[in-house]
Amino acid sequence: MTEKKFMAGNEAIAEAAVQAGCRCYFGYPITPQNEIGEYMSWRLPQVGGCYLQAESEVASIYMVFGAAGAGTRVMTSSSSPGISLMQEGISYIAAAELPCVIVNMMRAGPGLGGIQPSQSDYFQATKGGGHGDYHMLVLAPHTAQEAVNLTMLAFDLADKYRNPVMILGDGNIGQMMEPVEFKSPEKPFVARKEWIVTGAKNRPRNIIKTLFLDPVILEKRNLAMGAKLREAVKNEVRFEPYMIEDADIVIAAYGTVARIAKTAIKILREKGLKVGLLRPISLYPFPYQAFAQTAERVKSILVVEMSLGQMVEDVKLAVCGKSRVHFYCRVGGMVPSYDEIVAEVEKIAKEAK
Repeated sequence: MTEKKFMAGNEAIAEAAVQAGCRCYFGYPITPQNEIGEYMSWRLPQVGGCYLQAESEVASIYMVFGAAGAGTRVMTSSSSPGISLMQEGISYIAAAELPCVIVNMMRAGPGLGGIQPSQSDYFQATKGGGHGDYHMLVLAPHTAQEAVNLTMLAFDLADKYRNPVMILGDGNIGQMMEPVEFKSPEKPFVARKEWIVTGAKNRPRNIIKTLFLDPVILEKRNLAMGAKLREAVKNEVRFEPYMIEDADIVIAAYGTVARIAKTAIKILREKGLKVGLLRPISLYPFPYQAFAQTAERVKSILVVEMSLGQMVEDVKLAVCGKSRVHFYCRVGGMVPSYDEIVAEVEKIAKEAK
């Protein structure tokens, strides 16, 4: 039986990365994710890895580029403004088709904002963020244990698709402490990295670059990257349906808000209202089909976010008018309470009568 450990979400992510084979970490401090770098500075030397605090977020993401090009499992982490500084480098990493894992523990914005939790980086994470035609795969945990599981998965997905993968959390996910366990996969994923740059004494040289001045060549490369991402869209959609079988109203939420929504649903069920939750786990690829199918049999969907309205656009796109989509938010670092969600659902139920 695997021993459980009581850990904060940030530290659990860091340990999960080490156990997934991550041997390089480059980053720069910013609240509320500093515990990831701090843990890595202690843990990586124990396994022969490399921890380096870069002089900036810009420097750290290009260090990630270099380590990934050499075939190392590598990770960086930051919070909202720091991720913004990394965007050019993330675009370069995607263009070079290099695998890496990036953690964003979102904080309130825009600008420096505040250190409280937020979900206002959804667009940045799922719609590209930097320049050019690319996407990261984006996974959103709602518990510390799921953060462990998804971090381990993220390294496999990064290698499988040769693409950056983001763990999108928030200050609550990173700071809360819960029991977690670390299970080794029954069938470890092993990627053949024939493209890495480790010297060419016994093979033709490999060149990693992102500049293609011939538009014919660049178009072919972009189309190939698009085909690769379509494979990810087909194979890597993840979501959790929670008590939606008989629901009249379904709440759509991810991360911290989904935890709060589950408590609200229990209260609403006790009051006789049939309410469920559809929780996206992969934000890219987004579970459009799951929402489309749900919309065909429920009266209303309530999207709850810690943003002014970002994921709600993907929900509306998926639903395509098949059911009513309502929206409720708290922003600026404020977190919605289960009482607020209960009140919103009761208002929707009353309007439907």
